[in-house]
Amino acid sequence: MPAFSTLRIDKDPEQPRIARLLLNRPERLNAINDDMPGEIRAAVDWAVADDEVHVIVVEGAGKGFCGGYDLAATAEQHIEHPCQQESAPWDPALDYRTMKRYTEDFMSLWRCPKPTIARVQGDVYAGGTGLVAACDIAVAVDTAQFCLSETRLGLVPATISPYVARAMGARAAHRWFLTAERFDAAEAHRIGFIHEMVPAEALDARVDALATTLAACGPAAVRITKKLVQDVAERDITPALERMTVECIADVRASTEGREGVQSFLNKRKPAWLPAA
Repeated sequence: MPAFSTLRIDKDPEQPRIARLLLNRPERLNAINDDMPGEIRAAVDWAVADDEVHVIVVEGAGKGFCGGYDLAATAEQHIEHPCQQESAPWDPALDYRTMKRYTEDFMSLWRCPKPTIARVQGDVYAGGTGLVAACDIAVAVDTAQFCLSETRLGLVPATISPYVARAMGARAAHRWFLTAERFDAAEAHRIGFIHEMVPAEALDARVDALATTLAACGPAAVRITKKLVQDVAERDITPALERMTVECIADVRASTEGREGVQSFLNKRKPAWLPAA
């Protein structure tokens, strides 16, 4: 398994079709420092390259899921002595490169061809909401708190906005982006930002059940369906879009996996992508 400084990834020993990506900076609420974006991308690439892995679960160590960007670490990149930061010059070019690197967190999860589940066991702040939103499915404990805190600090939730606004909807984004208020798991569920909220003692069982369900689906079909949702969501229904969807299902029905799935259904047997009993 690959080794990293800010996270761990490995296969579940009891369910090797499930990879678990653990954000592992609990002393900083798993805040995103300069190393984490590249490590998330490398971890996702490793899981994608492993044909045995069908699902990736993203989780956090300790009491919080992710505290957002590590602002102290960001300041240290710009100045030698953080206590002098109020008067020290700021480098916009360095800031651009840093923020561009941070977007790799979200893009690697969003573009991952395998399904991803955010297992939210604690609070989520700022950039951490981008990680949750970039996953396909999000399940949170009912005690989790969420906050897009950027405007309170004179900042904006820019790099996470494409993912979070899609996840919660534009109207909710106006409220929570602008006010920087905290909201609880019940509100996150109501606006669709998380799919389910459960008591802490039920979190693992629910996430495992979802991961097992995903792992039982055709891997190529899941990959194509994930991209299909990204391509068609919130787009106008035009002849070109309709043509694209027809071509998509026609290609899949003619594929090896598509034919195997139909034949296994008709013959009342397991499809070939499932392990033998």
